[in-house]
Amino acid sequence: MTATEAPPDPKRYRNSPAQRVLALLRNTWRGLTAMRTALILLFLLALAALPGALLPQRTLNAPKTAQYIADHGWWGTLLDRLQFFDVYSSVWFSAIYLLLMISLVGCLLPRSVEYFKAMGAKPVLTPRNLSRLPHFSRATTPRDADEVLAAARTRLKGWRTVEREEADGARSISAERGYLRETGNLVFHFAMLGLIIAFALGKMYTYEGQVIVQANGSQFCNSGIYAYDSFTPGLRVDGTDLEPFCVKVNDFSAEFTEAGQPVQYKSHVQYQSGADLETGTWRDYLLEVNSPLRTAGDRVYLLGNGYSPIFTITWPDGTQRTQATQWRPTDGTGTLNEGATKFDPPGITDPFERRTKQLAITGLFAPDGLLHGGVLTGGGPQMTNPMVAVDVMRGDLGLDSGQSQSIFSIDQSMVDDGRLARVARSNLTAGQTITLDDGTAVRFDGVQRYVSLQISHDPTQTYVLGFAVAMLLGLGLSLVVKRRRLWVRVVPDGEAGTGTVVEVGGLARTDQAGYGEEFTRIADELLTGKRR
Repeated sequence: MTATEAPPDPKRYRNSPAQRVLALLRNTWRGLTAMRTALILLFLLALAALPGALLPQRTLNAPKTAQYIADHGWWGTLLDRLQFFDVYSSVWFSAIYLLLMISLVGCLLPRSVEYFKAMGAKPVLTPRNLSRLPHFSRATTPRDADEVLAAARTRLKGWRTVEREEADGARSISAERGYLRETGNLVFHFAMLGLIIAFALGKMYTYEGQVIVQANGSQFCNSGIYAYDSFTPGLRVDGTDLEPFCVKVNDFSAEFTEAGQPVQYKSHVQYQSGADLETGTWRDYLLEVNSPLRTAGDRVYLLGNGYSPIFTITWPDGTQRTQATQWRPTDGTGTLNEGATKFDPPGITDPFERRTKQLAITGLFAPDGLLHGGVLTGGGPQMTNPMVAVDVMRGDLGLDSGQSQSIFSIDQSMVDDGRLARVARSNLTAGQTITLDDGTAVRFDGVQRYVSLQISHDPTQTYVLGFAVAMLLGLGLSLVVKRRRLWVRVVPDGEAGTGTVVEVGGLARTDQAGYGEEFTRIADELLTGKRR
């Protein structure tokens, strides 16, 4: 550097783009890993979970979700675009979830290091002027210093103590208690972190499926996803390694109030799992709404129920076919149910001819049917007078089109094209028959019940419970235990020549509530030598 050159400005390098970026990243990390940020994210996570409890979720009930969107127009469409019907898999919920986990890890690791350092450190030195502390007592006692210190050691048993001799000849004891408060804090937050991780792992290895089973001894076996009506796998589940078990539904019964409100649903089932599958042993279980069956690591819930009207069709050549297909409630009570029972004609091998003579029985079913002006209405969910109001449709049901269709309805496009037409309409009670124009007879035989089962598998549920209990224990420790310090100094009374001056000081590291009484009690015992 020549004499004419100016020295470099250090501020130029401190304010360089790289330095500003590093400062921004450092400040962002400090803000993200602050405990205050973790608490805010925890509150946001609880707030973000509210729509999942208040709005129907597509993974749990897709038809109800679709109906909600249709009923609420543009508002429902907007909520759908914002992923309010898929809350727990939405981008914004996952972002809060991930940020909370990073924040907890970032603030707990350095806090844990400081905690273990403090656990091994000795209590701090006795302050020079104890009278400045929030709690202070001083007295002169005829006892000598050794006697006072021995009494202090006995009284402070259970405290972390260290005894020191000061430069002026005074002797002191530094005591500290309440380390379990910080232990409780760390246990609470580490348990919260474990809970978050357990939930994340649960989303990877859990699965959930729904299936409808006729309550007449029909069975469901957990042998693959093809056995389910709907199946929601976790990210690491492909449905090829499910724990095998079988459930046989023998019956279903329901109790209602006089107003038609449900009181209790229950179903007697039998199940097989493990070695029972090889021996053919069936075990009995009473399945109720709040009493799931737990077997093979899965839980079987009684999710819902409904009716399956039984129809028998007799063709002109005498061939009969009987079929019971589940119909779904039009509301939550089951007072009215809608559906479609579909038949292929027998003995017709030509696919074109068969598609002109397929039959579908659609309409309404009421377990307690009432007719008002020829219109079927429901008097209640109790099975007292089963009736159906049916339309018999004949033609092409679209079963061979290769496209999926609902079992609860017919393909309306076939009706609109004229390939499927109504050939009869009637109200029927059990045992009644309606005859079509070609001599085919349709008989309503009655109804049987079905149940809707939900099978849930979550290998992390035990860990979730353990972490939740640990959170409660840690929170209890952090609320009950108080961190506090106490110092005792003894000085020979130089003026009188006999006795000892005893000073006792106290300081609460946290909330002082309750420490004043404890300090007064300890100080009185040390100053007077009398146990209270």
